[in-house]
Amino acid sequence: MPSVSFIIPVLREQERIGDLLCELRSRYPRSELVVVDGGSDDATVNEAMRHCDQLLIGPAGRAAQMNLGGRVAQGDYLCFLHADSHPGFSEEALQVYLRRDPDWGFCRVRLSGDRWVFRVIEWFMNLRSRITRIGTGDQMLFLRRELFLDSSGFDAIPLMEDVAYCKRLRRDAPPLVIREAVTTSSRRWEERGVLATVMRMWLLRLAYFLGVSPQRLAHYYAS
Repeated sequence: MPSVSFIIPVLREQERIGDLLCELRSRYPRSELVVVDGGSDDATVNEAMRHCDQLLIGPAGRAAQMNLGGRVAQGDYLCFLHADSHPGFSEEALQVYLRRDPDWGFCRVRLSGDRWVFRVIEWFMNLRSRITRIGTGDQMLFLRRELFLDSSGFDAIPLMEDVAYCKRLRRDAPPLVIREAVTTSSRRWEERGVLATVMRMWLLRLAYFLGVSPQRLAHYYAS
């Protein structure tokens, strides 16, 4: 049975990280839980220390944090998970996929909101990822530890690090897409408005495709 490490980059996630780690510990009792904090100034570190196997502190930046966690984690497979995302399937279900010996892959995504519009959004997100063979951070990207180390991990960029990494990985092998979904928070759509958020995300991806630097995109994303 392949061993699994969950790697969770966090920054000011005191309200979510404890619940997520408890859920992962219950659902995946044999897995390693690695949390990488990017300099939180709240209770995130204290919450994480109570429930994870390893707590690392490094420079802020999701790519840098995930690379740090990936180099330290010991599992045969590394699963990179956001603090507001929850895998909706059991350890046994995950092992069924990993026993197929995939090099890498990701999950389908489901948004946490109950409104019908979120079902439409997630349907298009899943369709896009299947066609492009590119998963996003909300979809629990997973890969062999050896492949992660050999490929030097995520690109050291402030945004689109998951897209850039999947583009490199798909050159050598197609992803295995897990049919069971990871449920991720719909808070950004609820806070900023559904239409505005969808347009913002598509414009960011289009700009990246057209060659706009991730540094410029990150500045726009944070504004």
